[in-house]
Amino acid sequence: MAVPGEQEVLLRSHTKQLSMKLLSPFAALTFLLFLVFLPQTIANLKSDKQSLLDFADSIPHGRKLNWNPASPVCTSWVGITCTPNGTRVIALRLPGVGLRGPIPANTLGKLDALTSLSLRSNHLSGSLPLDILSLPSLNYIYLQQNNLSGDIPSSFSPRLNVLDLSFNSFTGNIPISIHNLTHLTGLSLENNSLSGLIPDLKLLRLQHLNLSYNHLNGSIPSSLQKFPISSFQGNSMLCGSPLDRCPSILSPSPSPSPTYLPPSPSPTYLPPSPLPAYLPPSPVVPKKQRAKKKFTGVIIAIAAGVPAVLILLVLMIVLCCFKKKDSRSGGDGGRIKKPKEDFGSGVQEAAKNKLIFFEGCSFNFDLEDLLRASAEVLGKGSYGTTYKAILEEGTTVAVKRLKEVVVGKRDFEQQMEIVGRVGQHPNVSPLRAYFYSKDEKLLVYDYIRLGSLSTQLHGNMVTGRTLDWESRVKISLGTARGVAHIHSAGGGKFTHGNIKSSNVLLAQDLHSCISDFGLTPLMGIPTLPPKTAGYRAPEVIETKKSTQKSDVYSFGVLLLEMLTGKSPVQSLGHDDVVDLPQWVQSVVREEWTAEVFDVELMRYENIEEEMVHMLQIAMACVEVVPDMRPKMNEVVRMIEEIRPSDTGNRPSLEDNKFKRATTHTP
Repeated sequence: MAVPGEQEVLLRSHTKQLSMKLLSPFAALTFLLFLVFLPQTIANLKSDKQSLLDFADSIPHGRKLNWNPASPVCTSWVGITCTPNGTRVIALRLPGVGLRGPIPANTLGKLDALTSLSLRSNHLSGSLPLDILSLPSLNYIYLQQNNLSGDIPSSFSPRLNVLDLSFNSFTGNIPISIHNLTHLTGLSLENNSLSGLIPDLKLLRLQHLNLSYNHLNGSIPSSLQKFPISSFQGNSMLCGSPLDRCPSILSPSPSPSPTYLPPSPSPTYLPPSPLPAYLPPSPVVPKKQRAKKKFTGVIIAIAAGVPAVLILLVLMIVLCCFKKKDSRSGGDGGRIKKPKEDFGSGVQEAAKNKLIFFEGCSFNFDLEDLLRASAEVLGKGSYGTTYKAILEEGTTVAVKRLKEVVVGKRDFEQQMEIVGRVGQHPNVSPLRAYFYSKDEKLLVYDYIRLGSLSTQLHGNMVTGRTLDWESRVKISLGTARGVAHIHSAGGGKFTHGNIKSSNVLLAQDLHSCISDFGLTPLMGIPTLPPKTAGYRAPEVIETKKSTQKSDVYSFGVLLLEMLTGKSPVQSLGHDDVVDLPQWVQSVVREEWTAEVFDVELMRYENIEEEMVHMLQIAMACVEVVPDMRPKMNEVVRMIEEIRPSDTGNRPSLEDNKFKRATTHTP
């Protein structure tokens, strides 16, 4: 018979044996499940890997992805994030890697565990595959800053939190099915070509919405009226809060809003009566006196011009001989100076002769072709010299050679990528290509035949042609939209820094584009003219730093230049420089005469009220205190309110002349 101690030992032994017998089936079952699901787990990751390889093989890309089939996907592949246990791909992030062309079908759409997709800031084009947006687990989609087109698919993942398709070329309507995305917190569709009505998106979690700069029309649904003006601006046919009320009955336009009136002028700054009632008649120069002055000027011009023409002919003959002699000896011959071949150490030979082109550029030439082109100086500005370059095959481009660039290659290239993306707007001059070396920095733009606003305002004195009022308003509105777009890009942090009439380029039908954007961060502290601030805001002269508010000031000076016909910067042969804002303030404060407006505009009637309204906008922009200036999107709205009616409804210049001849001056 066993003693109590022995009984306890025997009991423990039997218990252990019983436990082993009970646990062994569970261990076996666990091991069996592991053997069953391991091949499926491996198969899922293998399928994801193959889908990514198919994607990379089917689409050109600028930067190497280093997706080696022999290396592990989850730990060594660029832009890939997997689940913690490494069984599935859950995120694909490839921003700015130079992806080009359409997104291949049946590739990314097979990543059915994907929760986040970011292909922003590439050069993707074509329509969006239907299988991507409808991936069941997808939460975040970032496809902004590409060139995707076609309709936005109507099938979405029900778990979608953020959808960003901004800065593309999508057309059609906003899908109504978006209102089914109850988890959606952010929707960005700005800067596309979407049209039609805005669907009533009753999404309780929606915190960010941007539908600006499309072709949307109708009224804004009440469920979306809580969002700011910036969410809807740039849609001229859109109305309702927070924009203007949708008109039910057409009524006369109200008097100009005093929201941005400068506080300093006296009450006569806004006279209650129409402008013709208090404008004194312009002095009339006798016809014979004008003819006599004109004849005298012609004689003087001929006398001064004949020697100049002879000297010019001699110089042309010498230059032609020099050009023939120099063509074989490596001379410039009027061409853009060839950069030195000093690119630093470690740069491959193939990279020395490379122009970096942006998406959408149809130019087909290299750096050597550009350097061989005949060049003509178009202008010299604070950032460098701009040339008109005619290549051998007949292509004409504008090339800006930058000076005093203070940043390195990496910062320069990053800034150029930003300029290339933000330039995708109708009223911003697009950068087509750039070149960087230690000794040369070149920017390539489209050549604009009509030149700049400065040329049209001040450079046509010989021909006598000038811009009429409607053309000036059209140019001002387009320029304002371009600057507003620059200010809204990148989360509202970008500035232009060099707004002036010579940087407003005029294409066909006087379509205006603002140029020289994004170059200020590359340069040193600007050297200001000693006698005048020109377009620069007072705070920029002190801090040497540009802001969006200082851009508004510069645009206000631009409006004053357009209204008065006077240049705010010193021109060749003229030592007297007008501080335009101060001069206009003094004229307005004293007696409000017709001297403030360009004499060329006074040939037309029925535009005085519009000119006064535009003058009010300009004076609001040039307020000395930066916080008192409006934002550019507000400036756009104010100019849109005074856009002239169709020219067919206005009296012609001949009608105005007849009316003036038959009307006695009071």
